[in-house]
Amino acid sequence: MSDAALPDDGVAPCGDRSAHDAVESGDADLPVFHAALPDDWVAAFETGEYAMSTRGRTLAEEGFVHASTRSQVEGVANRFYADVDQLVLLMIDPVKVPSEIRWEPPAPGVDELFPHVYGPIPVAAVVDARFWMRSPGSRWTLPGP
Repeated sequence: MSDAALPDDGVAPCGDRSAHDAVESGDADLPVFHAALPDDWVAAFETGEYAMSTRGRTLAEEGFVHASTRSQVEGVANRFYADVDQLVLLMIDPVKVPSEIRWEPPAPGVDELFPHVYGPIPVAAVVDARFWMRSPGSRWTLPGP
């Protein structure tokens, strides 16, 4: 990630220490994650790019692709995908993403920063894609390392 992806002062204050630490320490090239619906991930292979922003909204509609750090992705899945039992967890290498990645709050008044990808994600930038399943009615939890 380049300095252009940081706020004007170059510092990214946030409630998620891992996101803040990554930006501050220069480790902002650590992987970012995106929870995708299986059909949306399959469709990316037709064009070579993933262009869904979030559930039911395209990059063209939203302006960016919502992403998360590893520590944020469970919360995102539990908030926005509580009614589905299968996702594809995409691990994205930001170095392989030609578009700008900005660390921003998801909504006004929220202090936590999330990575937002301002362009399509090349399939080749997804270094791991795993089916992520859960039992009906249970919470989304990441498997251990």
